[in-house]
Order: sequence, then structure tokens, then C-alpha cells
Amino acid sequence: MDVTFEGKSSTGKNEWLTPPCLLRRLGPFDLDPCSPVNRPWDTARHHYTIEDDGLQQPWFGRVFCNPPYDTALIVRFIRRCVEHRNAVALTFARTDTRLFHELIFPNADSILFIKGRLSFYHVTGEQGGTAGAPSCLIAFNKENTAVLETCGIDGKLVKPRLQ
Repeated sequence: MDVTFEGKSSTGKNEWLTPPCLLRRLGPFDLDPCSPVNRPWDTARHHYTIEDDGLQQPWFGRVFCNPPYDTALIVRFIRRCVEHRNAVALTFARTDTRLFHELIFPNADSILFIKGRLSFYHVTGEQGGTAGAPSCLIAFNKENTAVLETCGIDGKLVKPRLQ
């Protein structure tokens, strides 16, 4: 069986914006390395867009990462989160994939599996339909785990690494 890392959404779009209500519950971020060029709201104090290539830029402070939904990019951005540590990533909760087994489970401090399915937004600010898969938030250090524990986002928090 070929269990790939992830894959594009059924729409073929790579860019889906994080619901602003989710961002408010997670508190302020210093950097979003995957921000759209034209965004209807800020996700952090500083943003890197496709024009900046957030993978090639220095990461600093508390990072929020909602990577483009393309297999190769998801893997690269999650690897960068693992290296940076002070990061929260949002991705589909496809726990059967190599992404989870090779990168997320061995390196995440905690994972908040969000109850139900999110409705992501278009770059126009218009809310899209319900996502095609469940989502999760991944914390790569204890400080961001504490945020996930107290943010009030409905779901189940798990800690895959020995604390």
C-alpha cells in the first residue's frame, strides 16, 4: 500500500486561509511563512508570501504555519516547523500518512485534533465549504502545547512524545 504524505484538496487549490476565529483563539504570532500575497486579514505580525519563499527566509519568534496543500510543500514546511520548534502548524489530520508517521508523531509536542470539519476561506475573505478532511493543530514545543490546552478550540489534545 502506498500511503503518501498528503496531497492536494479535491478542488486542486493550494491556498486555503485559516478561519479567523481559530487564529483569535491561538493568540498572536510573530511570523506566518505561508501567507497569501493579498490576504483579507493578518495571521501574524510578519508575513512571507510565495514571492518571498518562506522556506528560504529566516524564521523567528512564534510561527503559525498553514502550508499550501501540495504534498512536497507540506513536507518541507512541517520539516521547517520541526527545526524551528516555536511553531503551530495547521494541516489535515491524515494520521495514516508518512507525514504523520515520519515527521509529526516523532516530533510534535502535542496535536489538537479539531472536532468536526473546518470551513477554510478563500483569499477574497469569502468562507468556503466544509473541508474534505478533518484538521489538526500541531505544537512543536511546550509553550505552544500550553496554548492548545487552554485555547478553547473543541477537540482532543494528544501528546505523542514522552514529556
